[in-house]
Parts: sequence; C-alpha cells; structure tokens
Amino acid sequence: MAGHSGAPPVLQWSPDKTHSDRERWVCLYPAYINSKKSLAEGRRIPRNKCVENPTYQEIRDVLAAAGLNVGVENKLYSRERSKELLYRGRIRVQLKNDDGSLVNPAFSSRDTLMLHLGDMIPKLKTRLHKPSTDQPSQASQGKGKGKGKGRR
Repeated sequence: MAGHSGAPPVLQWSPDKTHSDRERWVCLYPAYINSKKSLAEGRRIPRNKCVENPTYQEIRDVLAAAGLNVGVENKLYSRERSKELLYRGRIRVQLKNDDGSLVNPAFSSRDTLMLHLGDMIPKLKTRLHKPSTDQPSQASQGKGKGKGKGRR
C-alpha cells in the first residue's frame, strides 16, 4: 500500500484541473441516445430524438466532425445488461477551453451534444446504406411469414 500513496488517484476530481484535462471532459455513453432503451435503462433524451443502437464509433465520428476534442475509453455503462463489445465504449468530450469559454458555441451542455448526435447519426453514410440493403430482404420475409402461418 505504501507504494501507491505517493501517486494521486487517476480519476479524482480536483479544483486544480483545467478544462483541457480529460478528467474534466463530459462523458457520454451510447445508451444515453439509444431509442431502444427506457429512461430506467439509461436513455437521457426523448425517444423521438434518439437513434436506434448507436455505437461509440458513430458518436466519435459525429463529434470529431463538429470540431470537438474527443476521447474514447474502454468502459461499460453500469446499466448495460449486455457485456458485448458492441455496447462498450465511453466517449469523453471537451466542452470548454482552459479560460472557460466554449470550444464550440453550438454545444453549451451535455444535452445539446446528445440532441446533436440524435440528429446527425442517422445521416451518416454507414446508416444511410444499411436500410437500402435491408428492405428487399424484409419484403421477402414478410411474404414468407404470411404463407407459412396461414390465416386463422
């Protein structure tokens, strides 16, 4: 134990930390903007403004494109039931400069970030291509289900 007492804990908040220190950046988990989650499961914004199963990569790409400093950590959200890699990832975002001014005036809080993510993730190229490939298979599945079960 004596060897650990000299080094300060890594993620302890301190008033000496500046806004550019990673510990002061806001944290976002994909569950915050997942339309498949309930409020009890960690969703933070209205469902109609959410995205279906967002990934940390999509969040990172959108925020980096908005000109924000973004960091990804290999963390799992505490309310997440699944331990799969798909649901891992905590995104840290720098909202303020060292002088206290906003890095991007469009994003004054975590809520504005989450609403922006809800708007932009569906517009990503990876999201736009998925529905077009899924539609033909869904149509054929729908026909198959009707014939197999029969009407009762």
